[in-house]
This record gives sequence, C-alpha cells and structure tokens, in this order.
Amino acid sequence: MSAPTETIHELAGLHAAVTGSSSGIGRAIALELARAGAEVLIHCRQSRQKAEEATEAARQIAGRAELIVADLRERGQRDQLLEEAWGRMGRVEIWVNNAGADILTGPAAKLPYLDKLAALLAVDVTATVHLGHEVARRMKSAGGGVILNMAWDQALIGMEGESGELFAAAKGAVMAFTKSLALSFAPEVRANCLAPGWIQTTWGQKASEAWHKRVLHETPLGRWGTPEDVAKVARFLASPAAAFVTGQIVAINGGAVR
Repeated sequence: MSAPTETIHELAGLHAAVTGSSSGIGRAIALELARAGAEVLIHCRQSRQKAEEATEAARQIAGRAELIVADLRERGQRDQLLEEAWGRMGRVEIWVNNAGADILTGPAAKLPYLDKLAALLAVDVTATVHLGHEVARRMKSAGGGVILNMAWDQALIGMEGESGELFAAAKGAVMAFTKSLALSFAPEVRANCLAPGWIQTTWGQKASEAWHKRVLHETPLGRWGTPEDVAKVARFLASPAAAFVTGQIVAINGGAVR
C-alpha cells in the first residue's frame, strides 16, 4: 500500500532560513519546510549552481524561495546574511543553523589537525553562536520563533580518531550553547538541537565497506539514515506540534546506543 499524499501545511504563512542548504541535509530540511508550507531562504557559501537548483525546487513546492550567498567564516558576511534575510522575507520565524565545515571530503580532508579544528570552530561553532544569538534576539522582539542547531549524536559519548575528536569539540559546544540559548530566550523562542547519527551524505556515499559494516552493526534499524530522515524531524520541531519542546538534543540515529 502506498503512503498517503502529504497535504498538511502546518507552516503555511511562515518564513524559514536554512544555512548550508545547497545540498545534503540542509537542502532536505529546506525542501521539507517548503512542503509544510513555509517560504524558504536557501544559503550557500560557494556552491551557487546547486543552491540555485535547491531554490528553484523550493519555489516549485511553496511558490516562493530566496537565495543568499555568504561566507559564514566572516563576521561581516554573517551580519549581511541577517540583514538580507529579514529584508527579503520581511520576517523569519524559523532559523536552521545547518552550515558546517567539511573536513572529511575534498582538499580539506588533507589539512593538518589544527587547521581542521580552526575550520570547524569558525563555521560550526562561531557562526552558529553568532547567528543563533542574533536571530533569537530578533525573534524575541517580534514575539516568537524557532531555532534549530546542528550537532552530532556521538559528541557526548565520544568516537575514536582525529575526526571524532574534532567533531566532538565542535558539536559538543553547539549542544551546550543550544541549551543555554533556549533558557535565555524562553518563552518566546524555542531552540533545539538536531543530533544526526550515521547519515548517508557525501562522505557516507563514498565510505569503505568496513565503514558500511560498522554503520549497520551500530544502528539497530539496520541502515544508514538519509537527509530526509533528519529533515522530517526538523519539520516537527519547527511546527506547532512541538510547542512544548525546547532546549533538547534530539538524536536521529536509528536507535544507536554506543
């Protein structure tokens, strides 16, 4: 039996911004929020073509979408992103800090340890903290809103290896920040943290057979997660159905307990 067609538009009339949404989890979240009825702002740093494709896909779903290019490593460009987001959308009720530095694929994978750390701190931590605080301040003044930050399910329990150490440092900071942000701006603003597990994004698609076996072994549901799995949780947390949920770290990991 096929699944029923989704017709609920619980975010109709709302405006959502998703950083790092040209591809992967960010793109899936942006499109899922559009399916829920939200007008969506797509953001990228350099993947302009992919971002334009994601923006057009969101327009096809929701009727309106905007694209902003900004390097979140730069404070001035983060400030500009905020001004443009509110300028173009009029208001933003949902903000997703999804953008993160990729140190697993491409040239960055060969960077020295401390250079990888600097990249993660600049985007995953500093940009999330800066944008999260400023967005929350604007939302509180406007009467309400929802912020979702992106973490990692193993940040609190640890994972061996250099990448595990580096992501734990960055995403552990994001988790802690989210809890404090939720307290600072309640009750008008809700802030929660998405903590994906083994999600088959670019790195997962190229992972070795040994990694595939590890993922299946560690995940009770017996498969990789998908960007859409994360996006559906983001949609719920952004919606009125999660009106009594704030300050939480929500694992999206197929039940993995390590």
